Amino acid sequence: MVLGTGGTIAGTAAQAGANVGYTAGQIGIEDLLAAVPALAGAARGPLVAEQLAQIDSKDMDFALWERLVDRCLVHLADPEVRGLVITHGTDTLEETAWLLASVLPAQDKPVVLTCAMRPATALAPDGPQNLLDAVTVAAHPQARGVLAVADGSVHGAREVAKLHPLRLDALHSADAGPLGSIEAGELRWAHGRAPEPMAPAHAALAARLGSLAWPRVAIVMSHAGADATVVDALLAAGVQGIVAAATGNGTLHQALEAGLERAVAGGVAVRVASRCPLGRMRAEPGARWSYAEGLSPVKARIGLMLDLMAQRAVARGC
Repeated sequence: MVLGTGGTIAGTAAQAGANVGYTAGQIGIEDLLAAVPALAGAARGPLVAEQLAQIDSKDMDFALWERLVDRCLVHLADPEVRGLVITHGTDTLEETAWLLASVLPAQDKPVVLTCAMRPATALAPDGPQNLLDAVTVAAHPQARGVLAVADGSVHGAREVAKLHPLRLDALHSADAGPLGSIEAGELRWAHGRAPEPMAPAHAALAARLGSLAWPRVAIVMSHAGADATVVDALLAAGVQGIVAAATGNGTLHQALEAGLERAVAGGVAVRVASRCPLGRMRAEPGARWSYAEGLSPVKARIGLMLDLMAQRAVARGC
């Protein structure tokens, strides 16, 4: 099952062959599939498509996340479906991947996100190969859990991040490295075997996202000369959670730190992530706030939102 959400992979440019200056989400998922005849063989069976949205992924919102999770649940429960492929824009792919990994009970079937850095009308588009590789992974008997496929590499939902604005190999897995690669139409696992899928931390929320209000969680960054102006404005606006993108091993400018302390005192949940793209922070004993356990600030935000939603559900006895 291929779910289309738009993105550059479905984008078109007014100037033939251009790699930039395009409009994302213009070509339907059925047409994308029809343009790659080799998909029929890679799927190892029937290939079915469903158009969920046609957006630029920079505009991803909660409503589409809810619909995407709902359709994934439906198809994962269908015994006729062996795997899912989701076409998605690169800008927020890592966020959607982490959301899905956090809520979907995808333990025995793969959910594979794929994308493109060049529009479908480019002189040498990367979307068709990425789509073919994603279907190859989704059809593999050992593939499980939420994965991302692009530029011949397979990434895990926790590690994947967009680290370059233009190159075809924009997606990386930082220190962990890719889980595997697709070479000549064959999937090769990096360590000779398929990795175990992560257990979803909030599987109980999957079927209920549409009935629960998403808490307002913002990201603030620590930097030279930082102050608490943004934090104070967020508190005044009724924010329920804040993720601080800290320097180094979770260090914060003293003025920003004072603002976050006021936030905690006011009942706002604060989580600290590092703005460094590599490595993981070492949490300090007795810290005043929780740490993101190696997640990037944008993924830590998703984790904090889900934690707050789960807490609210428990408090309501549902």
